[in-house]
Amino acid sequence: MTDVSEWLKVESLDLEAQGVAHNSEGKVVFIEGALPGEEVQVAVGRKKNNWEQAAMVAMRRESAQRVRPVCPHFGLHAGACGGCKMQHLHPGAQVAVKQRVLEDNLWHLGKVKAEALLRPIEGPATGYRYRARLSVRYVPKKGHVLVGFHERKSRYIADMQVCKVLPEKVSAMLLPLRELIGAMDGRDRLPQIELAIGDNGGTQVIALVLRHLEPLSAGDVARLRAFAAEHGVQWWLQPKGPETVHLLDADGPELAYTLPEFGVVMPFKPTDFTQVNHHINTVLVGRALRLLGVQAGERVIDWFCGLGNFTLPLATQAREVLGIEGSEALVQRSRENAKRNGLDHKASFVARNLFEMTPQLLVADGAADRWLIDPPREGAFALVKALADLVQDPSLAPGWTPPERIVYVSCAPATLARDAGLLVNVAGYRCVQAGAVNMFPHTAHVESIAVFERDPQAQAQAQAQAQARTAAQGDASPPPSAGFIA
Repeated sequence: MTDVSEWLKVESLDLEAQGVAHNSEGKVVFIEGALPGEEVQVAVGRKKNNWEQAAMVAMRRESAQRVRPVCPHFGLHAGACGGCKMQHLHPGAQVAVKQRVLEDNLWHLGKVKAEALLRPIEGPATGYRYRARLSVRYVPKKGHVLVGFHERKSRYIADMQVCKVLPEKVSAMLLPLRELIGAMDGRDRLPQIELAIGDNGGTQVIALVLRHLEPLSAGDVARLRAFAAEHGVQWWLQPKGPETVHLLDADGPELAYTLPEFGVVMPFKPTDFTQVNHHINTVLVGRALRLLGVQAGERVIDWFCGLGNFTLPLATQAREVLGIEGSEALVQRSRENAKRNGLDHKASFVARNLFEMTPQLLVADGAADRWLIDPPREGAFALVKALADLVQDPSLAPGWTPPERIVYVSCAPATLARDAGLLVNVAGYRCVQAGAVNMFPHTAHVESIAVFERDPQAQAQAQAQAQARTAAQGDASPPPSAGFIA
């Protein structure tokens, strides 16, 4: 066990933004609040055979990248907000950490090394969060209400008065929201307020979704309307599941965001999935399409298309775009958005469970020159495995051709690395570029983008290897994804 008098040199950061060091016995020590290059003393709070978790108690060498946190609620103190993990690290250094996490995952998990690194996509480090889920709790013993994120490593809600990652206008609303909820008849039956902000045409629309477990009284509805008038927000009510969300008053402005480079307007509901960081999303869509390099006569498939965030911009460039999404409701919304933007003659949408993809289903969607893949955290294993199967055994779909280029937008580097390993080591693609996307400054969340190009020679080798395995095993069902875990 690490002695409290021992000085440890911090070597790196882990995915939870903890400093990583080794003690005199060679055991790994995870240190909350410590940064690479620092020399610290610690108090061990948890120990296992191969590692210890500790808190920093003294420092004799400070990192040049350590900065003063911008938020008073950030830190390791009791009651600290758990929404951010890296405010003590310079934003530029945060991006470098995330880039390294991406590279390490690609190599250690997928045995893939990108031929070139993309410059990270980054933007404002404060006021960027246009989506948030704020917990609400009425505390009878103290006679007040808490509204905000959870405390660090706790189920309790932090006593937040400001939040630097929320837009300034929303941060200034935290205390008025507490007063509003405290004055409501149903204050102990209102567990959550979800925030969604639109930026249609430069006009910011702030939507607040109130989850209420019982019908609201007439007095509470009047209080919500008064708050909306005073603070310039629109209330949406959610009595049950997400499908029950509706506007309190239907005459409010439209909730939408824009992609100006492509002349696209995207209406959405506040419970729809949209990116948290509108600025980064705008840059990301532009970069993804430039990397994909779509030509006017080509067909493109956008997998996990959601509301059409990439599909509709692609439709401004390609001959035809097919957007595929698991939710029938989202597919219908995508069709409406395509029509709204005058792109329904080039963009079509279908609903399909992409986590149960097979070579047969893949062929049914037709060949495409280029793919864009933007999956949730689970990744796109079934999809890329189906592609690998078809590459290794072309007889499964005579005449079908794999895409020449794939752009993969990821929100989880581990599943990107797994899928990249399959694309490169089994399906015959090259990972030509990859880079981090700092969608969530001050958090340990790593978004990224990677580009894969078809390598005909590698694909021919993959086919030959698969045939050789089949011959050796006397089995007509080669395991193209052997060694990969879903």
